[in-house]
Amino acid sequence: MKVLLLKDVYKLGRAGDIKKVAAGFGRNFLIPQGFAVLATPGALKQVDQIRKRAAERRAVLNNELGGIAELLEKLTLSFPSKAGETGKLYGSITHQMIADAINKKLSTTIDRRQIEVQPIRNLGEHFARIRLTVDLVPEIKIVVHREGEAIVSEESKEVVKVEQEVSEVVTEVPASEEK
Repeated sequence: MKVLLLKDVYKLGRAGDIKKVAAGFGRNFLIPQGFAVLATPGALKQVDQIRKRAAERRAVLNNELGGIAELLEKLTLSFPSKAGETGKLYGSITHQMIADAINKKLSTTIDRRQIEVQPIRNLGEHFARIRLTVDLVPEIKIVVHREGEAIVSEESKEVVKVEQEVSEVVTEVPASEEK
């Protein structure tokens, strides 16, 4: 079945696109939800108007959510969790946990379905994409660490290595001066 999209549909297309979809998907979801209409000759005449209105709506949404996207780009979430000796978690960090943490920190209303991330089941640093609009998809950093342990990031490891190297050089210099 061919349909004309009236609104942007995630993983299908943008408003004004003509797509071939399964009959059940079109009849039971797209058309009743108002996302699409049947691609009839009369509907195809409105393609340009639909695309123009959708572009205007997208521009307004991108302007409104641009500030949130910038805040999300800078955001780092930390989750303490119980884990085995190999670093495998007893459980996992879920999309809902991530959404709740973002909403608590930034006072926003991000839904768990807007978060794109593979299941987090190991300690370490992970990255998640937040789908605000079709065009705005900021990426956040998620750090999972053991309960009761300090957070160790790659940046702090580099600082510790540099400090150790400097202390080794400093201890060698006085020894050579004594001779």
